[in-house]
Amino acid sequence: MKIYTKTGDKGTTALFGGTRVPKHHIRIESYGTVDELNSHIGLIRDQNIQPEHKELLNHIQDRLFTIGAILATDPNKAILKSGKERLNIPKISDENIALLETTMDMMNEELPQMTHFILPGGHQTVSFCHIARCVCRRAERQTSFLNDNEPVDPKVLMYLNRLSDYLFVLARKLSHELQAVEIKWIPEKKD
Repeated sequence: MKIYTKTGDKGTTALFGGTRVPKHHIRIESYGTVDELNSHIGLIRDQNIQPEHKELLNHIQDRLFTIGAILATDPNKAILKSGKERLNIPKISDENIALLETTMDMMNEELPQMTHFILPGGHQTVSFCHIARCVCRRAERQTSFLNDNEPVDPKVLMYLNRLSDYLFVLARKLSHELQAVEIKWIPEKKD
């Protein structure tokens, strides 16, 4: 299988289902940002962190591939004439969302209460989490914009929303585990 196909040389790409759209189409921006997020999560997973974090991050990466496939499918061609779905992939489930919520709740129980916003940073691994969180928020915004024009599975939006929250809590948990200092944001006083 060749990696290059030359079919995109004129600035278009094909969705699952064959529809060709410009490479700057909001659907491409949406799943492209999910792909970027997946790479950032791989970077976090490659750090020296607890195995349980790595295991969940691996699961999240799998879910992001699912989201990418959902977003890369032309909704008008998602169902074949036979009535079957074009893609034989699992959907984002309530259980996937609940897993993120439960994990956040467990991590939060072990963390000091947050009294201020926290400046991103303190340790390279923590910074990677904050970057991933920001990319996740961008993916959520773009997918929400796409949803305004073409319906997106609501669970995709819910998952991206929870995932950004999870990445914030993971950053705090890793700060705690790595003994990094969390720097509170305290606004400067006006003169």
